[in-house]
Amino acid sequence: MKPSSEIKSIIKDSLFTGLISLALFGPIVGLKTSSKGQGLFVTPHVGIVSLLVLACIIGRFLIGLNSLRKKEISFVSNITSTISSYMDNKGKHVAITGVLFAIVFPFLPFTDRYVLDVSIMILTYIMLGWGLNIVVGLAGLLDLGYVAFYAVGAYSYALIATTFGWSFWICLPLAGVFAAFFGILLGFPVLRLRGDYLAIVTLGFGEIIRIILINWYEVTNGPDGITGIPRPSFFGLPFKKFPEEGEASFHTFFNLEYSTMHRIIFLYYLILILALITNYFTLKIRKLPVGRAWEALREDEIACKSLGVNPTNTKLTAFAIGATFGGFAGSFFATRQAFVSPESFTFIESAIIVAIVVLGGMGSQTGVVLASIFLIGITEIFRDLEQYRMIAFGGAMVLIMIFKPKGILANRKPTITLKDHLNE
Repeated sequence: MKPSSEIKSIIKDSLFTGLISLALFGPIVGLKTSSKGQGLFVTPHVGIVSLLVLACIIGRFLIGLNSLRKKEISFVSNITSTISSYMDNKGKHVAITGVLFAIVFPFLPFTDRYVLDVSIMILTYIMLGWGLNIVVGLAGLLDLGYVAFYAVGAYSYALIATTFGWSFWICLPLAGVFAAFFGILLGFPVLRLRGDYLAIVTLGFGEIIRIILINWYEVTNGPDGITGIPRPSFFGLPFKKFPEEGEASFHTFFNLEYSTMHRIIFLYYLILILALITNYFTLKIRKLPVGRAWEALREDEIACKSLGVNPTNTKLTAFAIGATFGGFAGSFFATRQAFVSPESFTFIESAIIVAIVVLGGMGSQTGVVLASIFLIGITEIFRDLEQYRMIAFGGAMVLIMIFKPKGILANRKPTITLKDHLNE
């Protein structure tokens, strides 16, 4: 096929894509109903629909041009491959720089409460992504119900703290233990399942947990949720403006003027520490026999069995450890919000976490960070345009899957190589 005919074919595909997008966006976005008095009126939004259709046409045209390149690696792939190789060589320096930046971030001039709240949310998803990365990225077990462990951790902390009055620091490990128990509980029924069947079962498990939280009203308070969840303290110093008689609060102990930012900054550093612990643990356990067994199980389960690796124990440890970090993140979510309800743990949360792991590059810790910043940032940019947030979210995932189907940072060094083994 000649280049001119290929260009004509790309133009036809772009126009056809525009027609499809017009059929989709026309009635959904272009026609907005509003009630005035007892009547119902339709307000057209021709300009917005035109921009969306034009964006689809241009995007399809650029994708077609990209497919004409003789090289198999596109411009976007070249960039991400360069980043991957740089991370392999200078990964420690980049990680140290990133941690130092995160430490001083709350005190930068442009950092206000909204920016800190968004940063806390991003760090929470980074921690969840690193926890799920153990199950999906390292062990190769597709888990679409990871939000269940997130919910178990949140409700465990909420129920224990409100019932017994225990502090956050006591309830945090307990929430992880309960989540790990549910991880093992999920692991047993799916030991012989793979691929799509495993995904369906884990998806059902997540929905079962949510339905139980809604219907078990005597314990979980049903759809009303649990309120009055205690906030964490700074070594016993609460962040109260007016402490009780004989009690010292954070600002009185350090002789500071009271500010609500004190608690927000403390929560930021708390989730930062929890996330860094998750990352450190994951990096260390990957080099242990159990971590290498996860990677062997991901590559080929039959070969894994032939080498004497027990797939049952390997899968259960992956589910249990991944669920533990989900429980930790859930307990932080509960203490940050001071309120939990089943509506916070829907399937869309699991979908976002899985998208972060897949788009970042399965098994890549740095990729999870980049994907969390990108995806959560996209939703926050379109926060004022609430009806377009999911469109932007889905569009971002489609573009990444087109230009980089293996994830943003798919290339990573194996935990052990033959050369290293021979040198030992």
